Amino acid sequence: MSDVLDQVRDYVLELGLAIESEIPEEEILIVNDEERAISHLVIDCEDTILVLEQLIVQLPSTVDSSVYKRLLQINRTLIFGAFVLNEAGNTLVYRNTLALENLDLNELEGTLNALTLALAENGKELLTFVGED
Repeated sequence: MSDVLDQVRDYVLELGLAIESEIPEEEILIVNDEERAISHLVIDCEDTILVLEQLIVQLPSTVDSSVYKRLLQINRTLIFGAFVLNEAGNTLVYRNTLALENLDLNELEGTLNALTLALAENGKELLTFVGED
């Protein structure tokens, strides 16, 4: 396991997240925190950046273009990170990146708090995009 992954793992544990699984050869942790509404959050050490991705919802193929406009408007209100689509355009994901070179505990905690706040403030609306209330 790399020193970077060890450091990130230590931060994750210090922040009280449960490590669901690890892929050491790819420097990936998958974590959960029920209290923060975090489930299967992928934390990936990629060269010089830390990538955090949380699956939000699968989008139906019939999503109206107004949904994409609304996502951009929501993104403007987020403290850190953004709601983005996967490559196929059918999955809504929360994503944030942080520099690994000077990563500290507060920075990672800020990203997790921003994700939690984004879900608390927008979760109900995000579910309407797939017809759930």
